[in-house]
Amino acid sequence: MRPLLGVIGALAVLGVFSSVVRTLVMPRPSSSGFTRVVLATLFVPFQLLADRCSSVERKDKVLAPVAPLSLLVTLVLWLLSFLVGYALLEAAVSDLGVKAALDEAGSSLFTLGFASSNRSALTAVDFCAAATGPIVIALQIGYLPALYSAYAAREAEVTLLQSRSGSPPWGPEILARYSQAELLDSLDQLFSNWERWAAQVNESHTTYPVLIQFRSARATRNWMVSLLSVLDAAALSLAFNPSRRPQTPARMALRAGYVCLRDLADVRGIPYSADPMPDDPLDLDYGSFLEGVERMRQQGFPMERTPEQAWPHFRGWRVNYENLAYRLAYDIDAVPAAWSGSRRTPSVILRPTTPKDRQPAAR
Repeated sequence: MRPLLGVIGALAVLGVFSSVVRTLVMPRPSSSGFTRVVLATLFVPFQLLADRCSSVERKDKVLAPVAPLSLLVTLVLWLLSFLVGYALLEAAVSDLGVKAALDEAGSSLFTLGFASSNRSALTAVDFCAAATGPIVIALQIGYLPALYSAYAAREAEVTLLQSRSGSPPWGPEILARYSQAELLDSLDQLFSNWERWAAQVNESHTTYPVLIQFRSARATRNWMVSLLSVLDAAALSLAFNPSRRPQTPARMALRAGYVCLRDLADVRGIPYSADPMPDDPLDLDYGSFLEGVERMRQQGFPMERTPEQAWPHFRGWRVNYENLAYRLAYDIDAVPAAWSGSRRTPSVILRPTTPKDRQPAAR
């Protein structure tokens, strides 16, 4: 039995080391089944409780702790797995019983030093265990600033969008408010900012997938819904005003946005069509499209094409990102905003409030 215990212990230690390295050290997308299972398992009871909440605010409060809590639970389970693995190795190279092996492994792993042996085989395992505990804890501590820095960078642009589109954001509302404030020339800057934002989120959220589950500070704000609204604004701008120049920022924002969504889908194992056809079906219907167009028209957004002419062009852009955006918004139970798909439970679609543009009186 001792060789078998040694093999099982070595596999346990090496497997957990692999999970730690993939999660905390490798600066590239690298899937760790251990952390995925921890997050998914922890998510279930919170989601079941959130499904019983009647308001968006209560649901958000229930789901907000899941991702941060998963970091703590993952660390604890890593250490416990190391404890078991090293205890099995201790038992394999000595005549220690289960309790004595756990005592010796725990004493070394957590650097307590209350149980030790002068046998060379045990001492070697003790040294490895003693190095493992501080290294894993230090890596986790160093991991948190990088994680929260990426989160803060993501949320800064999401918060800025609130003044441009209201909360929750909506693609037609962005164009309507820019037109209302006579800032249409600044749309290119918005699209350029979100092109860079999409690239940064792509890099950070594929490297640290737990960020996908981190929620915004307000229940009516959400990074996925914000990205979808900007992509819709870019698609609407291109569909209605083909002669407007330059068109590059809107096109590049769309490209960066759906590339980001596809890379996130790859990390989460979500299937998608890599080359959708412009006439593939959409969940967004023409009637909902007209509601958005009417909001834009009310604020004087210029339109070279009629809605009937613009619809095929708009759907040709939206087919690239709609399914993935809807699936991710469903998975993270994002705020039920307009044009963002269905949710786990029936929800009232929230729309941004219409602002009154009050300007100082002329003197």
